Amino acid sequence: MRGRRFGLVATYLVSLAILLACSSNDAPTVASEADPTTTTVPAPTTPTTAATTTTTVPPRRGSGNPVTIAFAGDVNFEGTMRARLDADPATALREVAPAFEAADLAMVNLETAVTEGGSPENKEFTFRAPPAALDALRAAGIDLASAANNHGRDFGAGGLQDSLAARAASGFPLIGIGQDIDEAFTPFRATVKGQRIAIIAATQVLDDSLISSWTAGPGIPGLASAKLVDRLVQEVQAARAVSDTVVVFLHWGIEKQTCPTGSQQSLATTLVEAGADIVVGSHAHRLQGGGHMGQALVHYGLGNFAFYAGNAEGARTGILLVTATGRDIDGYQWLPGRVSDRVPHLLEGAEAEEALAYWDSLRDCTGLLP
Repeated sequence: MRGRRFGLVATYLVSLAILLACSSNDAPTVASEADPTTTTVPAPTTPTTAATTTTTVPPRRGSGNPVTIAFAGDVNFEGTMRARLDADPATALREVAPAFEAADLAMVNLETAVTEGGSPENKEFTFRAPPAALDALRAAGIDLASAANNHGRDFGAGGLQDSLAARAASGFPLIGIGQDIDEAFTPFRATVKGQRIAIIAATQVLDDSLISSWTAGPGIPGLASAKLVDRLVQEVQAARAVSDTVVVFLHWGIEKQTCPTGSQQSLATTLVEAGADIVVGSHAHRLQGGGHMGQALVHYGLGNFAFYAGNAEGARTGILLVTATGRDIDGYQWLPGRVSDRVPHLLEGAEAEEALAYWDSLRDCTGLLP
C-alpha cells in the first residue's frame, strides 16, 4: 500500500494540517490475521467462587494513535473521465489526489463494472470501465473502493467475473462483491499506526427486477446486499470483536433527495448499535448531511465525485475526512468541491465558505448532532 504524505500541497488543505497534527507518516499494512490486544475482564463472583476468565476485548482507543480516513462518493469512467483514463491513468484524478494522499486511508464508491466484455443488463444506464480504472484510483492515493452498488453488475455475470479478475490481477481492494455471499461481505482489513481498521461495503439499492440475480448467496457470485440486514449486522459484530475501528460504506437513499430516508436512518441506527464507528454512503447524486449519532459518525450522502452532475446541485461534491482513535471520533471535516464535466475540483476562498455553509445546513433533517 502506498506511503502517505502529510505536507500541505494546496491552500485548501490548510485546515487539514490541524486535523492531522497528531498523525505520523506510517503507511497502512494489510493485517487480516493481526493478534488483538486483550484485556482481562473479571467474571462474576460469589462468596465461594473466585475464578476469572480472560476475554478478548479491543480497548476503546486501540493503539492510541489517530487515523484519518478520506471518503468520497460516486466515481465512474464515462465521457471525459474515460478520455482522461485512456490518456494516462496516473493523472486521471490529479486535481484531488493531494487530499487523498494526505490521509491514512482513502475510499470511494466505484459505480461501474470493471470489464471490457460481458452483456449489458436490461436497465436504463449501464457503466463499464477497463481494469486501468483501478490503476487510476491507486495513482490518486485511493486505497480501496466499494463495488456494492446498483452498477456493480451492469454487464452481467461475465462482467462481474471480469471485475473480480481485475481485482485479483491488480491487487486493488474492490469490496462488496465476491464469488459468494461470504466473499462479498468480507471486510477490507488494514493495520494503520497500530490500529486495526475493518471496512464493510453493501448496497441497499438494487433494481427490483435484478435483486435475485445480483445478490450474492451461498455459492452464488454477486453483491453484498444491505437488504440482508441480519447478515450485515452479523458482519459488523464479527468485525467489532477483532477491530479497533469499524466502518460501513453503504449505497442507499433516494436519488436527488438531500435528506435521508427513514430506511437510511433506521439502518444507520442498527449498524451503530451493532458496533459500527463510522457509517457513510452515497447513491442520491446529491449531498446529504452528516454528524454524530451517539459516539459514532454517520454521513448519509457523499454525492457525485467523478460522475455526471447534471446541474448545480448535482455538481456539489467534496471529500469527508474522519479522524478516529480506535472507537473515538476525534474530529471530522468536509473539503468542499465542485464537479465540472465529470471532473472533481476542490474549492477555495469564498466559494469554499459558501459550500461549507450549505453542507453544514444539510444536517438539519438528519437527526444527527454536530
